[in-house]
Formats: sequence, C-alpha cells, structure tokens
Amino acid sequence: MRHPWALPVLLVLCGSVAATGVFLRGVGGAGIAVLVVFLLLAIVNSPLIFPSSISAAEAGRRSAADGRPVVYWRPGCAYCLRLRVRLGRGGRRLHWVDIWRDPDGAAAVRAVNDGDETVPTVVVSGRPYVNPDPAWVRDQLSRSA
Repeated sequence: MRHPWALPVLLVLCGSVAATGVFLRGVGGAGIAVLVVFLLLAIVNSPLIFPSSISAAEAGRRSAADGRPVVYWRPGCAYCLRLRVRLGRGGRRLHWVDIWRDPDGAAAVRAVNDGDETVPTVVVSGRPYVNPDPAWVRDQLSRSA
C-alpha cells in the first residue's frame, strides 16, 4: 500500500458499506455513527494531518541551514500519528519526509534501521532516532529555534 490515499479511501468505502447495511436494517442513527467513525479514521490516516512532505535531499538541506529535525514518516503509521498529534502546532516547524513518496527517504530510513522502514525516524544533527518520545522531539525543536 504505497499510495498515501489508499488507506483513507479504503476506510471511506468500508464505512459506506457498513453504514448502508445498518441503514437497510432501519437504524438510521447507528448508520450515521458508523459512517462518522470511518470518516474520522480516514482523516486521521490521511496525509491531511501531516504538513506537506518534502524530499529527503531538500529536508537535509533545510535542516543543515536551520537546525530543525527531519522526520521520516508514512501515512497509516500509528506511531507517526502519535508523534504528529503530540507535537501539536510545533510539528509544522519540522521537516517531514513521506517515505512512500520519496524513494531516497525510504532508503535513508532503511540504512539506519537494518533494512527496515521503521518510522517515525527522526534525524537531529545528522543522528537518527527511531520512534523517539514526542516530548524529546519537542525539546529538540525548541533548541533549534
């Protein structure tokens, strides 16, 4: 599932089918609730929650210039979502690289994770950290400001 919108679209389709089944049984309120839950899951797992991704090369250049961390992530990753949500507005100041859109970013993650595409991988001053604590990332971001 390399397309960033594949999971959200699948969730919307499944939610529509499930909600239709509930509606056909005559329980309209429950059908709406089912649809809303699936729509929320689709939004949370979509690229909409994350800032615009840039290439790994561009992220490296920007990080070298401003000292901000680089975050390698992918849509549908619960740990990436946890990091993004816990960083709040400050998360927009990081440099985000979607490894499903950038083959060089995926290669960089595999290089530091024994061939695995383990995300989030956060690079601070050229040193990678795999699935770091969001509070620690927030602290690193404040140090770069």
